[in-house]
Amino acid sequence: MPDLPPARDGATRRADSLALLATPAIDVWVATASGDGVPHLVPVSLAWVGERVVIALDGASVTATNLRAGGRARLGVGPTRDVVMIDAVLEREAGVDDDPALGEAYAAQADWDPRGLAGYVFQVLRPQRLQAWREANEMAGRTLLRDGEWLG
Repeated sequence: MPDLPPARDGATRRADSLALLATPAIDVWVATASGDGVPHLVPVSLAWVGERVVIALDGASVTATNLRAGGRARLGVGPTRDVVMIDAVLEREAGVDDDPALGEAYAAQADWDPRGLAGYVFQVLRPQRLQAWREANEMAGRTLLRDGEWLG
């Protein structure tokens, strides 16, 4: 096994995670499930707005429908050796032209602007748990946010 860099402390992991989430044109894997448990996984663009994950997608898509019905998603950002995992709940949904401030914030970070696309919505997800780790030596202490509150 190669030598691992030292494990980051919680404050450094939190700062690194927030920096990653605020990266321009960052994508996120969004996992949802249907009411009868059929899993669905899709990559979409992400904007980090006011400590919320904002995604834009066709309101009739499987992901939007699953989130609306079940209210929960698991998100993965970054590569496997520097990952941020977020368990989130759907806080609200808005048509892409219905909330100008949200649309502006999303377009400023994402690599595209969905405003003007018929049927598209913003789904605002509130993190309930956030975990971050790079290597096995960071598995302990990987939970940085629990029940919507930052730890430490």
